[in-house]
Amino acid sequence: MQKSVRYNEGHALYLAFLARKEGTKRGFLSKKAAEASRWHEKWFALYQNVLFYFEGEQSGRPAGMYLLEGCSCERTPAPPRTTAGPAGARDALDKQYYFTVLFGHEGQKPLELRCEEEQAGKEWMEAIHQASYADILIEREVLMQKYIHLVQIVETEKIAANQLRHQLEDQDTEIERLKSEIVALNKTKERMRPYHSHQEDEDPDIKKIKKVQSFMRGWLCRRKWKTIVQDYICSPHAESMRKRNQIVFTMVEAETEYVHQLYILVNGFLRPLRMAASSKKPPISHDDVSSIFLNSETIMFLHEIFHQGLKARLANWPTLVLADLFDILLPMLNIYQEFVRNHQYSLQVLANCKQNRDFDKLLKQYEANPACEGRMLETFLTYPMFQIPRYIITLHELLAHTPHEHVERKSLEFAKSKLEELSRVMHDEVSDTENIRKNLAIERMIVEGCDILLDTSQTFIRQGSLIQVPSVERGKLSKVRLGSLSLKKEGERQCFLFTKHFLICTRSSGGKLHLLKTGGVLSLIECTLIEEPDASDDDSKGSGHMFGHLDFKIVVEPPDAAPFTVVLLAPSRQEKAAWMSDISQCVDNIRCNGLMTIVFEENSKVTVPHMIKSDARLHKDDTDICFSKTLNSCKVPQIRYASVERLLERLTDLRFLSIDFLNTFLHTYRIFTTAAVVLAKLSDIYKRPFTSIPVRSLELFFAASPNNRGEHMVDGKSPRLCRKFSSPPPLAVSRTSSPVRARKLSLTSSLNSRIGALDLTTSSSSSSPTSHSPTASPPPHTAAVLESAPADRAGDSTELSPCRSPSTPRHLRYRQPGGQVADSPHCSVSPASAFAIATAAAGHGSPPGFNNTERTCDKEFIIRRTATNRVLNVLRHWVSKHAQDFELNNELKMNVLNLLEEVLRDPDLLPQERKATANILRALSQDDQDDIHLKLEDIIQMTDCPKAECFETLSAMELAEQITLLDHVVFRSIPYEEFLGQGWMKLDKNERTPYIMKTSQHFNEMSNLVASQIMNYADISSRANAIEKWVAVADICRCLHNYNGVLEITAALNRSAIYRLKKTWAKVSKQTKALMEKLQKTVSSEGRFKNLRETLKNCNPPAVPYLGMYLTDLAFIEEGTPNFTEEGLVNFSKMRMISHIIREIRQFQQTAYRIDQQPKVIQYLLDKALIIDEDTLYELSLKIEPRLPA
Repeated sequence: MQKSVRYNEGHALYLAFLARKEGTKRGFLSKKAAEASRWHEKWFALYQNVLFYFEGEQSGRPAGMYLLEGCSCERTPAPPRTTAGPAGARDALDKQYYFTVLFGHEGQKPLELRCEEEQAGKEWMEAIHQASYADILIEREVLMQKYIHLVQIVETEKIAANQLRHQLEDQDTEIERLKSEIVALNKTKERMRPYHSHQEDEDPDIKKIKKVQSFMRGWLCRRKWKTIVQDYICSPHAESMRKRNQIVFTMVEAETEYVHQLYILVNGFLRPLRMAASSKKPPISHDDVSSIFLNSETIMFLHEIFHQGLKARLANWPTLVLADLFDILLPMLNIYQEFVRNHQYSLQVLANCKQNRDFDKLLKQYEANPACEGRMLETFLTYPMFQIPRYIITLHELLAHTPHEHVERKSLEFAKSKLEELSRVMHDEVSDTENIRKNLAIERMIVEGCDILLDTSQTFIRQGSLIQVPSVERGKLSKVRLGSLSLKKEGERQCFLFTKHFLICTRSSGGKLHLLKTGGVLSLIECTLIEEPDASDDDSKGSGHMFGHLDFKIVVEPPDAAPFTVVLLAPSRQEKAAWMSDISQCVDNIRCNGLMTIVFEENSKVTVPHMIKSDARLHKDDTDICFSKTLNSCKVPQIRYASVERLLERLTDLRFLSIDFLNTFLHTYRIFTTAAVVLAKLSDIYKRPFTSIPVRSLELFFAASPNNRGEHMVDGKSPRLCRKFSSPPPLAVSRTSSPVRARKLSLTSSLNSRIGALDLTTSSSSSSPTSHSPTASPPPHTAAVLESAPADRAGDSTELSPCRSPSTPRHLRYRQPGGQVADSPHCSVSPASAFAIATAAAGHGSPPGFNNTERTCDKEFIIRRTATNRVLNVLRHWVSKHAQDFELNNELKMNVLNLLEEVLRDPDLLPQERKATANILRALSQDDQDDIHLKLEDIIQMTDCPKAECFETLSAMELAEQITLLDHVVFRSIPYEEFLGQGWMKLDKNERTPYIMKTSQHFNEMSNLVASQIMNYADISSRANAIEKWVAVADICRCLHNYNGVLEITAALNRSAIYRLKKTWAKVSKQTKALMEKLQKTVSSEGRFKNLRETLKNCNPPAVPYLGMYLTDLAFIEEGTPNFTEEGLVNFSKMRMISHIIREIRQFQQTAYRIDQQPKVIQYLLDKALIIDEDTLYELSLKIEPRLPA
């Protein structure tokens, strides 16, 4: 008798418990019983490859279990039904989903199941199929067949090798036999040779003749060989090989540096933090360490192997074979995809961990290690992101100097194509994390730290130096003079603008930043920006003339403190306009978001975040758009790839506008569209604003409207969908009111509650908070009024219940005329209407005609106003920061003027919109700006001196200042359009990028002037004195933040013609040599100019960076990453990276030096007659100090 099979019941019950709790699939199914037509409903739970069933959902013990490994699952038709029973029951049974589980072994009956819904049945079948491991079994069978095939191949190869071995042994035997025959034949030949008597000695003259002939033959051979070698050295092939070898040597040096960086990352940060995570009080967990460093240790091991292979190849120089190394490296580079894909999350985890004081202190201790050279952990984590583009550029240069018939050509081309595919993914990820890295870098520069920068939704906009003017009570400016040195030194501030905050810092002598104790962090939601003081304010009027209209105010009204005013002074009107444009855009963006929140939430019962989330076009990939995982400042996913139409749609979407998107679009739109297309889209949005909001959102918006708005959505010709409709009468604006150019987040209004009227006014920070404008008669049906709590009554605001959206000012409250606070969240005067009323009074004009109920409650009117604001915001940003677009394109300028004039003719235009339109028109119509900067051609014309100064009579300070002035004039003249498309590397570079080429030419001419001036001296002492003077000039240039000038001088001193003068350098003092070494280290190209980047980060503008550093960055971005995808979509991630670099360049271009021009010095610096060409310089060098004999 066969015994029953034993099994561990306890383990089975534990698995049943796990199946009930964590099962892959759980639910009720009907199981067919042993009888033919009986079905029992059971509760099934699938866990791994075991299927349990219970009597009910609450049963703790399983009724049975099935092992699904090797089974199959298929659908079965419904069994035939008898005629008995009601017809409805038979139809319900026929609609159920039947399927059967067939087991692969004999003796096991199939399991027949059914469920109510077809979708649930399909999910159960898919889950059972996964649990059966059928795919794994099939794959195992395929692998087994491959293994058998390979074994057969190996056996065949062994037989063939054995046959070849026998053949070789036979051949060796045959060779030995032939050798023995040859030896025997030679011996026979020797015996047959006749005897020759010893001849007499030759004649001495004959010997001399033979000796001369031998000498001549050797001399001719050597001469011929020398000619061949010289011809080859001068040949293009040899030049190409020399360049190829130099590229390889540079690549090895870069790989050495990269391996060293990875070594510091792993041994200086990763391994110490792992040990710290294992301590008793860990400042960080092991999971966070793994999340921050990812697989960086594996990357280090990989590149150490690659580096050893490169050094082994150099040992076999001049034979350099590299293709096989890349063949080994390429399959393993996929580990970069994991690093890149999680890089953003890595930086976010690091930002969160840094909020722990213990971890932050420990991290600063690690970063203080001398091996880090002042670099932060974020910098080391970013290095792997640029390694693949570096390989692509290296392979591109190698292929340029590798002949087409070269043995490595195809292998190098294959490696380059594979790296380009990997680079496309990495470029997107670098773009997505650029904002986080920038915020973390600024946060680490601030000594006190800044928690708001650890918010990953905070987007960096711009930074620069401004002067803070001291103020006294009530916002009155103290009597200070702009030209005072104390104001410039003590009031100089380093300012940073983000989408939600404005930071004001002071910079210490060591380059570190310190937040101001009062007003260091300004929240834009609490700020009011006043571009120009109120004309009625005598003190403000005087300050405008005193400061040359370079000042602007930020009025801050914090909810838990007294309001105060910050007065800032820009270096120039151009920079003030740039700051105003960016701050205003951030302010208007928050205000517009608040307005749209009011409009869409007032009657539709749908919140704006939910409405945006429900709009799949904003976050779901489609054929014409692809999104990134990173959210922008508006909590909307950033665009990775998109068509031109979708980019224009995002630009004009009235629900939100990201300032980062706007900057990127205006910097790079020339790559994928034209200015005429952009302007046409703005004009269309102004004339038909409803096209900028999705139809679904409009349906939600108008769902609760008393009128049937749906009819207007259907009829495209409805007058409500365009600007040509019957609108309420125009607003009455007081002619005597003085306009205030203010971008306000808070809407200041006063109330005369005794008569129940709306008293509308706009109070600037410099005017009295109790000022009133004429009152407007209230509508007869008004049941609630606006109450504005003055700034000096901020403490009483807690007694009122706010009824407002997040963008409504804290002092704006709703209450009943009797003084009772309204409890209902919806007042009869809606927030949207309140916004329209308050903004109508922004120009001190009291609109008596605005009490019309239709005007106040018309949501279409609010949307049209929002559309007008959007168009004006984009145009203001475009005109103020990209004026050259209109200077070079007169047709575009006229079209914008026509559009603005059409806006001015709008009868519904609000006063603040009219002022904004007039300001844009005035800025666009001005032919010459007040602060137009000098051009190099103008400076040359102004230097018509009868006699130029000589080098001996000029001081080092004069030379350094004028070099800095010239360098900055040339640098700032470069239009940002020339940085697009790598035009400086094309054949027609002089036509495409004339200003970049002029900058390069100016750099070479200044460097040639320095070298020529040194070589003009015949005696050693004069040359040594000239070197010391030029080094002093370079050091002064460093103090003036002219790093381009530093590089011009150090490059001249490192030329071979000067560097080889050992006797001259022996006369140079040790202090000068040490100073020169320090300067060279600052501007060194090592590590992608890491020292120069750190120095620029810690210095205040004005400054002149080295342009080649940014051109290298742009080349990294451009190489291997096309502007368009294969589907024709714009690579907007690439556009975002290009825009960040252009914005950094323009930051240094906008701030001018306050250096007086000296014509005699400039004439000396620009005198081309003093320049000696390179060949002549080297000849002079050889003449001064000839080569020593070998």
